[in-house]
Amino acid sequence: MTDRQPQALDVLEDAGRKLLFTEARTANTFAGVAVADDELAMIWELARWSPSAANSQPLRVLFVRTREGKERLVRHLDEGNRAKTLSAPAVAILAYDVDFHEQMPTVFPARGEMLRAAFADQTETRAMLAAYNSALQTGVFLLAVRAAGLAAGPMAGFDKAGVDEEFFAGISWRSHLVVNIGYPGTDPWFPRLPRVPVEDAIAWV
Repeated sequence: MTDRQPQALDVLEDAGRKLLFTEARTANTFAGVAVADDELAMIWELARWSPSAANSQPLRVLFVRTREGKERLVRHLDEGNRAKTLSAPAVAILAYDVDFHEQMPTVFPARGEMLRAAFADQTETRAMLAAYNSALQTGVFLLAVRAAGLAAGPMAGFDKAGVDEEFFAGISWRSHLVVNIGYPGTDPWFPRLPRVPVEDAIAWV
C-alpha cells in the first residue's frame, strides 16, 4: 500500500478573501449607475454552482429592474426598506421552488426518477427541504454578487405572502429574501460590528 498525495487545491488570494469575506459589507445606499443584464447573468452563473442536497437546486431568482416592478415590490416591504429598494439599480427576489422534485431527473440523472416519485406526495417535506437548501444557496448567491464587483443589501423585512401573490401567483415559487444590488452609493456601510468571539463559536474534539 502506497501513500497517495492529496490533490492540491488553489487557495483564494488575499484580495479575493477581502472582496468576498473580511472587507465585504451590506450596502444601504447605491450609486445611480445601472446594473447591466450581463452582470446579473454573471451573478447567477456563479451562484448556480452552490451545493444542495441531492443537487436539488431549489433556489429561484426574480430580478426586478424596472421602476414599475420596484413599486410593485416596495408596497410589500417594511417601511425602512422601501426607499433604498427604490434607489437600488436592481433587486433580486430570492425564492424556493416547492416543486423542485420535478427537476430531479435533470439534476440527478442516476436517481432522478426515483427521487421525483418519492417526493411527489410529500408536500410538507418538500417545502422544508426547499427552504433549507435555498438558504444554503442564498449564501453563495451573496458571495456571487460580491464576486461580480457589486454590493448586496439583503433584507428579510417584507410580507412574504404579499410578494408571492404579487409576483408568483399560480406557480410553485415561495419568496424568502429580497436583495438590493448595485454599486455602493454615499456612505453605504454601517460601522463594522463585532464578530462572535472565536472561543464561543467553535469547538475542538
